[in-house]
Amino acid sequence: MRLPSLPSGRRTTDECSPEDESWVDREVAGCRFRDVRLGERFRKLLKQIGSAIGQAIPFACQDWASTKAAYRFFSNDRVDEEAILSGHFEATRDRFAATDGYVLVLHDTTEFTFKREKPELIGSTCIVNGKDKKGRITFLTVCGILMHSSLVVTTEGLPLGLAAIKFWSRKKFKGSNALKKRINPTRVPIEEKESVRWLTNLRQSTDLLGAPERCVHITDREGDIYELFCEAHEAKTHFVIRTCVDRLAGDGEHTVADEMDEGRVKGLHRVEVRDRNGDVDEAVLEMRYRRIKILPPIGKQKRYPSLTLTVIHAEERGKPQNRDKIEWKLITDLAVQSRNDAIEKVNWYAMR
Repeated sequence: MRLPSLPSGRRTTDECSPEDESWVDREVAGCRFRDVRLGERFRKLLKQIGSAIGQAIPFACQDWASTKAAYRFFSNDRVDEEAILSGHFEATRDRFAATDGYVLVLHDTTEFTFKREKPELIGSTCIVNGKDKKGRITFLTVCGILMHSSLVVTTEGLPLGLAAIKFWSRKKFKGSNALKKRINPTRVPIEEKESVRWLTNLRQSTDLLGAPERCVHITDREGDIYELFCEAHEAKTHFVIRTCVDRLAGDGEHTVADEMDEGRVKGLHRVEVRDRNGDVDEAVLEMRYRRIKILPPIGKQKRYPSLTLTVIHAEERGKPQNRDKIEWKLITDLAVQSRNDAIEKVNWYAMR
């Protein structure tokens, strides 16, 4: 096997600066491997991959012996993501403890796909429409895994590290979509759906950081789950979530949208955006916010309580050219008493 030569300017593992060495030591100090030798191998591997980010393992390792050692490490039954990431999680907690005030925990899902003819060897992420050689429509199983991560950042956008992570494939929840076709999706217990990952990561990241009152969990519309609101409420932590569900509100005879339509515009907010050509444009957002009593789905009202939350609508004036209109609907447990408070929550959501 012939390994690629080093490109000009690339540092080898032996050329790591003292700062790099110190960073690696801090990130792996809390790792809990079953064998000390596995910890030493991971430390060396992290230095090698860190000096060649984005490159293949043979390129990062530079010789056949190191490459084989890397593959042995990854295939070792005593190595899993918990052992590998435990040190980083502790380092994230230490960096969090060194800050003051609120921090944002950004939750999102990433899909990794691989070109494999047998998805069952790795796992699958979804089934997509395709065409065979004769042009006939067929269904293809996409081989890969999914990763749901929770990244901690300061309110200024400085990353502090991951606080929770979950890997899975669709095999575990096989049949859940068919179940939702037979009954109302809101009546399917959250524990039987993939969306339980949002609750799991919120709980794990909050427990890791140890100061729930300082954490603000940020999710997109996929995290607009009533059970997630209740999970955060029970954990005494906070959230800002982009909402897409028009829930029952107040006495149950109307919805959130009905109440927001009655509210007046409480201020304007100007933001710079880019259109589809990459040109800078200015958007003028009308800000509305209101404290509303939100009711759980009808099928779950015996299990979950109603919550009083703040709804924020940021809607762009007019119809922009060459880009989509900005229309953000956010929901948070935090109080919003002024235009600046509403803008702050919008900016926090924009971090993700």
